[in-house]
Amino acid sequence: MTLLNSTRAPEPVGAYPHARRVGNLLFLSGVGPRERGTKKIPGVELDAAGNIVSYDIEAQCRSVFANVRAILEDAGSSWDRLVDVTVYLTNMKADFATYNRLYAEYFKDAQPCRTTLEINALPTPIAIELKCIATIGDP
Repeated sequence: MTLLNSTRAPEPVGAYPHARRVGNLLFLSGVGPRERGTKKIPGVELDAAGNIVSYDIEAQCRSVFANVRAILEDAGSSWDRLVDVTVYLTNMKADFATYNRLYAEYFKDAQPCRTTLEINALPTPIAIELKCIATIGDP
């Protein structure tokens, strides 16, 4: 098993790698929309206490997809090698339509299996996180 970390994706918020390779499979840890080297989250406005005042799910979706792509590429895989994606949304009712439209745009050719779940909260003030499995190495 090999631990892999991207130089382009945001640093993990805990003691875990961006990805782990096992055989020809690449397992990504949960990936959010934060930007590398900062705590900035695209589309999120926080108050002085760190509570979410407003957020833009489209900006977060685009950022999280870019972060996933960076991890895949830095690990030696690619977007078209994704086989399974689990998506966590904190507000299914408000955000699903936008997320689903963007997902269809980004994944129109890749077509991995997908599960979308609503959860109560994520560890940082984000509205979306992806957990992915891709292939890596020779097919």
